[in-house]
Order: sequence, then C-alpha cells, then structure tokens
Amino acid sequence: MDDALDEGQGGGTVEVLIPLGLDQAYSYAVPAGLTLAPGDVVQVPLGPRETVGVVWEAGSGRGGNLKKVAAKLDMPPLDPALRKLVDWVAWYTLAAKGSVLALALRRPPDDTPERPKLGVRLVGAPPARMTPARARAIAAAEGGLLIGKSALAEAASVSTAVIDSLVDAGTFCVEALPQEAIAARPDPDHARPQLSDDQRAVGDALAELVRKQAWQVALLEGVTGSGKTEVYFEAVAEAIRLGRQSVILMPEIALTAQFIDRFEARFGVRPGLWHSGVSGRRRERLQAAIARGEALVVAGARSALFLPYRDLGLIVIDEEHEAAYKQEDGVAYHARDMAVVRGRIENAPVILASATPSLETRVNAERGRYVHLKLPERYGGRELPTLGLVDLRRDKPERGRWLSTGLIKAVEANLEAKEQSLLFLNRRGYAPLTLCRDCGHRFQCPNCSAWLVDHRFRRALVCHHCGHVERRPHECPACHQPESLVACGPGVERLAEEVATLFPQARSIVLSSDFPGGTERLKQELMAVAEGEFDIVIGTQLVAKGHNFPGMTLVGVIDADLGLTSGDPRAAERTFQVLRQVTGRAGRGEKPGRALLQTHDPNHPVLKALISGDPERFYAAETAAREAAGLPPFGRLAGLIVSANSQAEAETHARALARCAEAPAGVAVLGPAEAPLAILRGRHRMRLIVRTAREINLQDYLRAWLKRAPRPKGSVRVAVDVDPQSFL
Repeated sequence: MDDALDEGQGGGTVEVLIPLGLDQAYSYAVPAGLTLAPGDVVQVPLGPRETVGVVWEAGSGRGGNLKKVAAKLDMPPLDPALRKLVDWVAWYTLAAKGSVLALALRRPPDDTPERPKLGVRLVGAPPARMTPARARAIAAAEGGLLIGKSALAEAASVSTAVIDSLVDAGTFCVEALPQEAIAARPDPDHARPQLSDDQRAVGDALAELVRKQAWQVALLEGVTGSGKTEVYFEAVAEAIRLGRQSVILMPEIALTAQFIDRFEARFGVRPGLWHSGVSGRRRERLQAAIARGEALVVAGARSALFLPYRDLGLIVIDEEHEAAYKQEDGVAYHARDMAVVRGRIENAPVILASATPSLETRVNAERGRYVHLKLPERYGGRELPTLGLVDLRRDKPERGRWLSTGLIKAVEANLEAKEQSLLFLNRRGYAPLTLCRDCGHRFQCPNCSAWLVDHRFRRALVCHHCGHVERRPHECPACHQPESLVACGPGVERLAEEVATLFPQARSIVLSSDFPGGTERLKQELMAVAEGEFDIVIGTQLVAKGHNFPGMTLVGVIDADLGLTSGDPRAAERTFQVLRQVTGRAGRGEKPGRALLQTHDPNHPVLKALISGDPERFYAAETAAREAAGLPPFGRLAGLIVSANSQAEAETHARALARCAEAPAGVAVLGPAEAPLAILRGRHRMRLIVRTAREINLQDYLRAWLKRAPRPKGSVRVAVDVDPQSFL
C-alpha cells in the first residue's frame, strides 16, 4: 500500500487516531488536492467541534459519507518509530491507544509571542540616599553588563525590592534579556575528565556500544560515589560526535540541579530540560528543536521518553531502580521498561545506571540479556562509609524523643569536628497521626481511608494521597475538649524540633518535597548544604540519592525498619535500596564517613546484608525468595482496581469480574478484596491481583477476560496496571 494518499487523483480515506481515551482510529475522507501520509498531524471534526489527530494509516476505499479532514497542520509528522512505540505501549499496558498518543503528540504551535525575560543594567549615578544594600547591588553591577534581576539580587545578597528601588532612582535601567538558546550544541571535548582505570574501561565500553549504532541494554552498576554519571557521559559524548541525539531520564526534578552543573562543566552548555517545571512556550521550542534534530541531549522526567527525536542514538536511565519511573495515573507505564522498548525500535543502546539495581534488571544482567558493567570502588580511592546498627531495644530514646544516645553522641562529635550530619526519616510533616487523648478521635481524610498528616510549618493537617488540607483545630471536633490533641509518631518537622532542642548552636535545615518554594528553593538549599552552610540536615527520601555533599561524614537513619513490615512484595528490596543510597551520602569528600541505623530488629536479613557490606548477599537471598514464590522477574503480575462512588457498586462489579476470570493453568486470580487504601479521592476501591507464569501471555489473557466481563455501569471504573509497583 502506498504510504501517501493523494485525493486529487481519486477518492480516498485515512484512519486518524485522536489523543483522547479512545482505543481506535476513526475514518475520515481526504479532501481533493490534499496529500496525506501516516504520521501527519491533522485537524478533524469530532462531534460538534474540531480536534487534532494523527494519520495512523491510509484507509481503504473512497470517502463516501465520511466527514472530511479539515486541514493538515504545519507540524513535523510522528515518525514510524514513535508511532510504533505508541502502539506497543498501548498493547502492553492495555491503555487506550489515544491516551498513549496524548503522551507523544505536540500541541499545535502557539502564535503568541514569548514574553521576554527582563534584566537590569547600571547606567546612572548612585541615588542621593545610599544604604549598604544599595551599595552592594551597585558594586555587583559594575561593568555595565545586563544581568537578570533575581541573579543580581542573589549576587549582592539583597532583596529584589532593592533592585527595584534603584531602577526607580534611574541608577539601573530595565532591558530585555537575550533569549536563551534552546539547543546549544554540546562540545564532547570541552572538559574531558580524568578517569580512573576502572572508569576509563567502562566508559570506553559504553562509547563502543554507541558507535555500533545497534540496540543493546547495559547495566552500569557502581557503588555510591563511583562516578557513574561521568562514566556514562563518555557514551553521551560519543553520541554527540556522531551527531546523534541522547535522552537522559531522571526520576525526580530535584536531582537535576547538580546534574545540570556537572553536564555544563563537562560539555560547556546545558542540556535541553524536559519536566513539569518547564514553561509551556519553552517546551514548545524544545520539542521543535528535538524534532529537527538540533537538540542533541535532553535530560528530563519519564515523559521525555515520548519526545519526537529525529535520530535517537542513546537512552540513559539514571537511578533505574526508582519507583518514580512508574506512572500510576492514566497510562500506567514504567519508563525504564518502555525505554528498553524504544531503544529496540530505534536501534539505539540503553544504559541503566544505579548503585542498587532493581532485581529485574539484576537478573537480566546475570542471565546475559544485558551487558553488566561494574564500578566497585569510589572515585579517588575513597572508602565506603562504615555502617553500624543502634539496637533501640537497648539504647532507647527518652520518652517523646526519637534520637538514641549513641546517635546523639555521634552528632555531637561531628559538630565538634565541624563536619556535617544527615538525619534521615522518610516521613514528611510533623507527625503521621493526630488524635484526641480524651476520646480517641483520629483525624482522617474525608476523601480517602488515610490519616491526615500534621504539618506544623504550614499549620495544617494534610492528606498525602489526594491533597486535602484543613486547619489544625485547637479542640477535638468530636468531644470539644480543648488542648487535647496529641501528635503520634515522628515526621521530619518533629525531628527538626528535637534537633533544635538537643543542638541549639547547630545550623540545621529540613529538606522535604512538600515545602513551599518549589524546585528553585530546593536547588538553592541543596547548593547551600553542599557548600557547608548547614551542620545538620534533616531529610526525607529526597536527599537519599544523587546528591554530593563533600562535608557530610555522618548519616543517621532514624527508623531503619520503616517499610519492612509492608505487604508489598518489593518491600525488602526498596528498603535495601533506600538505606544503601542514603548511607552512601557519607564520606564522599576527603574525610571518611560512617552511618548509624536505628532499628528494633537488628537481625532482619535486609539490615544484616547492609551491615555486611556485601550487596550480593541480599540480591542472592531476595532472588531465591522471588523465584520460589513465582514473583517478578520469575512470574508476572497485574493489578485490577475497581472503583466506584459507593462500596456496594465497587464490590458488586469486582465480584462479577472474579466470577468470569476463567483462569487457565499457570494463571491465578486473587481477590477481590478491599484495596489497602480502600477509599481514594472519595471513590471506594476493590482490588484483584493476577499472577501468571513467565511464559503466559498476560496481555492476551487480560483482554479476553475483560471482553467477557460485564461492562462497567454507573460510576464504576476498572483500571488495569500491568507490572504494578504500588500495591495500595
């Protein structure tokens, strides 16, 4: 069949896929004189309105009474590789094909001119009334250079109001800053690093994969501080030399600040950045540059995988073990796994980098499916931190406190030595539960079956699942007893309160993702920690990975048991990963580091494996346990969540689903049962789990099951999650 279809030579149709929750393309007639080919972006009527779609394939026959394509848009077409990825993701996840297309389809260009960013320049005499702050601002602007207002305020250590007052006085003038280049070409030889012998060998192996221009997956496993980023930069440099594009995925925006600095130091320019914090017009410009092949390196969140690369030569997944790569809402896809698929479609190598690889990736490497490259030592011969356990059964904190005597003494010693300490607790807020000591009332989210978390800094009770916020009252709403509310358990804010009491002279900071100020504030705070401006850092999982704090020599884990009692089959693996990552923040500078883990169960296999310093011990035990249970990667899982406005509706449909499961040999259907989070955003939830042998075609079974199942009615919705990462 001819790829192009010219209606000028006779009647014809096209199948157009629309980026909505629709699982089929719709037929449209092609107007006379319009030539369309698969991948073209078009405007088509849909009901009473017009919408954007993509020609998925040429139709058969003449238009007849079909609605006509309204226009072909002046946008780069979706190339065959990206359309194939959309088809594959939709098949694998059981998502509607149109929903997957929405991840990949660019919006039509916005003709509104981009608002220029403004800067200030020193042009006039100093004002009649001088202050020390104004003097610093004028001194920082000497030379007449055009400087961004915020950048000048930061350089002079003044507020932007001081800059504004100097503009009003005529000392500074305001001008538009030059538009920042969206896709400056990186220089692969700008600052070639001094690599160790191990690093050079691994870097050369990765560069060779890029030169082969063939699909291959490589696991880059290196201990914390081994220089994995600098090593995979060698592969990125090789792709740049070949004129091919690279995408580097990262699990969290918070990790990008230090990464961008390292990238710019290595290649002379910043990479193209793609995440939710990038403005709409800048995203449009970057997408266009990617489609033209001008943006050679893109770094971003999981959605960067679906950008329209013209010549993709390398995919890197940093911290490949992170659960954040799994999108839970909408299209439930895992960016790491889909990156492997896109690499295969594009014939490009894929690098999976981690100090604590996922068990799935580890098994693939051990069985020869992936190349396994290791960096067993820290760069510069630095030692890994020594690890010790604090048995909370013997060294009990004081009542109402959370730091043991042993950990307090270690922090005191660090303060005397003028070295930094990190206290890690993976709980946001002040306390995970608030109750009334008189009547026992507990504060629960009105929309979810979850307790409200006390946030003292915000003076609010917050649900971390749906975002519900309410003021913390002064009396119990049930018994109206004043001053009867007590916080149960610690969060990082409560830990900060204890630190301020125990170490009043120490400079401390709390790092948590839910503090106001967004990514810019977090970037500044992380930079301040790295520069040694704080003695004690209290942090959540946000600080557990990807950051380099040269002055940090002690890590204290407040509750090493947190997460080990979960019913999640990946609980042990995730606890091992986060504890190994966070303890790896210690001793990355010139001085050796150590870590103390507070626990009530010092004999737990995960903690014993950590203390032994032998990760192979943990991986061997966990692999054997998963294989015996038939769990991933030795079996396959899928979750079905049935939700509705009422519990009766959800339960009735879930039981109807279970009755028509007709599980063949090698397939087990478990449930239905209430989901652990039984109510979410006001919807009642029932869960079924499907477990199959590895060789079973899970997708075909699920499709056949859902086809014979009763259709959801009323408020009932059924969500399918293939390879679930969360079991809530």
